[in-house]
Amino acid sequence: MRLLIKGGKIAAEEGPLTAGDVLIEDGVITAVGEDLGAPPDTQVIDAEGKIVAPAMFDAHVHFREPGQEYKEDIAHGTEAAINGGVTGVVMMPNTSPAIDSPAVVRSILERARDVSRIPVYTSGCITKDRAGSELSGIDGMRQLGVVMLTDDGDPVANPAVLKNAMEYATPFGMFFASHCEVAELSGPRALNEGKVSYQLGIQGSPACSEEICMDRDIRLAHAAGARIHIQHVSSAIGMETIRWWKQMGAEVTAEVSPHHLMFNEEDIGDYDTHYKMNPPLRTAEDNAALLEGLKEGVFDLIATDHAPHSTFEKEQDFVSAPNGITGLDTALVSLHDRFVTSSEIGWDLIVKRYSAEPRRMMGLEVVPVEESKPAELIVFDPGGETTFSREFMRSKSINTPFLGQTLQGRVELVVRGSEILLQR
Repeated sequence: MRLLIKGGKIAAEEGPLTAGDVLIEDGVITAVGEDLGAPPDTQVIDAEGKIVAPAMFDAHVHFREPGQEYKEDIAHGTEAAINGGVTGVVMMPNTSPAIDSPAVVRSILERARDVSRIPVYTSGCITKDRAGSELSGIDGMRQLGVVMLTDDGDPVANPAVLKNAMEYATPFGMFFASHCEVAELSGPRALNEGKVSYQLGIQGSPACSEEICMDRDIRLAHAAGARIHIQHVSSAIGMETIRWWKQMGAEVTAEVSPHHLMFNEEDIGDYDTHYKMNPPLRTAEDNAALLEGLKEGVFDLIATDHAPHSTFEKEQDFVSAPNGITGLDTALVSLHDRFVTSSEIGWDLIVKRYSAEPRRMMGLEVVPVEESKPAELIVFDPGGETTFSREFMRSKSINTPFLGQTLQGRVELVVRGSEILLQR
């Protein structure tokens, strides 16, 4: 395949947008520059007024396979990723059975090779069945390529078990990702403890539940000489905890999810379960602080925590409904609509935090739009619009507050190697 993308503005993780054409031949970017000519048999894409950027990478997704394929599966989840400009993902292990052994990892990776058009990586459990007591088959999973260990969905409640796992797995080059909360404080995990929980008459989960566990897990990792990644941070104090530990020299990274940047407890309104997630949406002040932390680099990654649930489940009462929001179809467009159009952030930050750094964390090569690099890029129309209808969404589930909304921005082209994965 020979493809020439003409007239776009190229985004990179450092610096402003630069005008340039991009020539791709046999899956490799062979030329970047202005006014490139089209060799014979070249498909030309008009990107005038559009952004040409490295494809995104999501280091926190739930594909529900095996065990809950009625919510999502690898085939639909990866198509949702492509739909949102994402060409690589890391699955979380809270499936049924849990991804806690070489046998389950092998079946996941074989399934992904059969049904996915993009690379799928998986994390592995820290403990067997995520039960928090006995270590999982860590070395066997490592031999199949697993580098991230997490009991995501829950913390490892026993600090001695977590420290033991860190001391065992760190010499293998593996690292740990922590879902942080203290179960005894979290209550029913329904929403933030504060004025909205009091108004709705539901026991809330205080931010200190997350913050106490976060400090504990980073402290354990620092003592054990381990790398630790803090997942889906939701509070300003949690963010400041991470900043402090980084200053102290701890080997810690952290992610923020689009929904914790955009929404807060006030959005729940009349018990709207589309805004029910764990950790819960906090306050408008937390939104503002987290966005500043993203700009300052306290947060290394943007990750969606893509968490599909069926409509039937989400239509239960607020406490009974499961936590979670889908994100792969919507993340890039919503980030553009909310923050790029208002000049809060630029494309350089999106590329760094939602493309380059997630790949680096996983030990993968980044995919800049540069000569001699493999082609793995998107064309994004900032003047276009995206309506998040059931027909548009590729995820099996549609539990998103964006359903039925039209946002500014549109993913128009996704290229990986010699294949056009998406062309609108």
